Amino acid sequence: MSDQRVGVGTSGRNVAGEAPAEEPDAVTDDATVHDDDVELERTIGLVGGLAIGIGTMIGAGIFVFPGLAAANAGPAAALSFAIGGVIALLVALPTSELATAMPRSGGGYYFISRGMGTAYGAIVGLGLWLGLVFASAFYLVGLGHYATAVLAEVGVALSFDPVVAIGLLFGAGLTALSIGGTENTAKLQNGVVGVLLVVLTGFLSYGVLDAVGVFGGGAVPETFFSRGHFPVLTTAALVFTSYLGFAQVATVAGEIKRPSRNLPLAMVGSVLVVAAFYVVTIFVATSAFGADRLGRFGETAMVEVAREFLGLPGAIAILGAGLLATFSSANASILSASRAVYALSRDALLPRRASEINLRYGTPHVALLAAGGPILVLVATGQVELLAEVASFLHLIMYGLICVVMIVLRRRDPTWYAPSYRVPGYPVVPGVGALASFGLIAFMQPASIGVGVAVMITSYLWYRYYAADVTLKGAVRQ
Repeated sequence: MSDQRVGVGTSGRNVAGEAPAEEPDAVTDDATVHDDDVELERTIGLVGGLAIGIGTMIGAGIFVFPGLAAANAGPAAALSFAIGGVIALLVALPTSELATAMPRSGGGYYFISRGMGTAYGAIVGLGLWLGLVFASAFYLVGLGHYATAVLAEVGVALSFDPVVAIGLLFGAGLTALSIGGTENTAKLQNGVVGVLLVVLTGFLSYGVLDAVGVFGGGAVPETFFSRGHFPVLTTAALVFTSYLGFAQVATVAGEIKRPSRNLPLAMVGSVLVVAAFYVVTIFVATSAFGADRLGRFGETAMVEVAREFLGLPGAIAILGAGLLATFSSANASILSASRAVYALSRDALLPRRASEINLRYGTPHVALLAAGGPILVLVATGQVELLAEVASFLHLIMYGLICVVMIVLRRRDPTWYAPSYRVPGYPVVPGVGALASFGLIAFMQPASIGVGVAVMITSYLWYRYYAADVTLKGAVRQ
């Protein structure tokens, strides 16, 4: 068992008179142990880490974006997804190095606050929390839509629109499940992702064989760059939201078993698996209908592709898979949002009560409620599409800064920075990752950029008001 002794030079107090909590007395393969004998148990293994990353990412890329992406870029939308995957991989590699050096809950927030200072950390940490809250609400509303579509497909008629009610029900249930223990959540996540991957693998395998003429008439003939080359890049910016999940693994780093091995494998592995599924999905979908017809189906395009291949059973199967995907994404995002709150609270950027650990279950129950409560409020509105895009903006800011902080720490080379995994191709890989992350923001809608900037400014003002005297600097005793 590894035992990494930790001591961080924190100082100052917030307006409530609270100082940052001492760093863990020990970080082992089994738990993160604090000086008050409270442990945040390491209950999530490699499979659980992969399930968090894949489960968060697999939803929108397959069940929402194919029709929209095909309308914008034609068959070359497959290249757009591949470009998004490459950028995600460029960020996942530096994130993996930082996570093995600092395997704590909080992920990107923790890395940036220790490497670049409290102000940067506050902006990223509060933005990460709010971004995950908005994303979770979006997934839950999507879950409600899929559940409603399944009911309609099998002929169940209701006298009211159940979308919001279903989203609220599942949001409350998933929050309660997470309070009951991350081991329970991880087991559920593993099962859901396993079923989802089996369904998609079977469906896409059939689709590939149909596209090459084994079962059907082959692909619909179409020029690959039928919309030109520039739309490939704008579509890559659109679909990059499909790749936000890999960093959620780092957010629960404090609960990953054997972090020096499992963190890099979970993050990089989840990006590679999901990118392959996305590219194959677009190939199959555009082969079945052609980009123009696929684009007209919009967000339900994959249901129509399944109906084309397998009739009503295929449509119901993909609707069920979409239900599982949105459920999985919401589950992983709620867990990660609570861990962001937990990390902010321990650093005195939010009230200390938010980092209390439930002694029965070993989970941060107040932080989970701080995530679940706002999520339910947003779900009740039923209108979170813009907020979901704002979440992407906030994540891209964090991804770019993660790459920057890795370069900063490599150059400073503090004695406590001793990652067990080091990024190959330094400094090119993190440098390109930072430029690509910030560059994609230029292709977003102006309204989303405006709201995202407003969230960042508000986060900075909160820091100046609540925790301006708090200083966070990382130092690991060997």
